[in-house]
Amino acid sequence: MGYIMDLRKLVGSRPLIMVGAGVILLDQENRILLQLRTDNNHWGLTGGSLELGETFEEAAARELKEETGLIAKSLTLFNLFSGKEFHYIYPNGDEVYNVVSSYICKDWEGELKIDHEEVKELRFFSPDSLPEHINPADLPILNEFIKTYLSKEVQHAL
Repeated sequence: MGYIMDLRKLVGSRPLIMVGAGVILLDQENRILLQLRTDNNHWGLTGGSLELGETFEEAAARELKEETGLIAKSLTLFNLFSGKEFHYIYPNGDEVYNVVSSYICKDWEGELKIDHEEVKELRFFSPDSLPEHINPADLPILNEFIKTYLSKEVQHAL
């Protein structure tokens, strides 16, 4: 988060529009990979803000690798998210309005490796048994994903 950290030095904790990318990574059983975040002790998707000159896809792949050790072999755009629902105040007081490009990744490789600076734990969850305490900025994305994508997967399998 070099770019955002540089901005924070200039504006303090005032609200910023933060453009980011996130990954909904699925295993072979369609379980969703979530990370237990160190900053707020909530479960969330992998992802983060774009650096200068970076594409959404590059940021999504970079964040996935940094936070989980996994390499995305392909990313499929799921949806774009923004608005009041994506306003967030970090535990340190920094305030953002997130604009998120969310990707689905079913084709990946590697072994899970935790980035202990940002992540306490990595675990796959069934969509019908997600943990309590979901990161507020990720909850609308997960709800939309479960409502649309997984219902289509079930319908397709029938």
